[in-house]
Amino acid sequence: MLAVDCGTDVLFEGRENIAEYNSSEWAERAFCNKCGSHLYYRLKESNQYIMPVGLFDTDIPFVFDHQIFIDSKPSYYHFGNKTKEITGEEVFAQYAPPEG
Repeated sequence: MLAVDCGTDVLFEGRENIAEYNSSEWAERAFCNKCGSHLYYRLKESNQYIMPVGLFDTDIPFVFDHQIFIDSKPSYYHFGNKTKEITGEEVFAQYAPPEG
């Protein structure tokens, strides 16, 4: 999934159409309860929203600068530009609260 880090200052219209669920101890996901489209992934501790790039107008000049879970990607999946590559272990170390 190509996604955009939208930070913490996010406003939604039509809140009544958003269904959220806790996908882990440290994050939640949200979908449209009418059509099922994935709307965001929110990191609970920082209140940071990660949203699919397809939700935005195509003329926004996004910068594709990093990939996560790089150790889980299929071998046929390659992008043309050089990005920072982060493994699943590094993602969990950065965002998941310590166990215990």
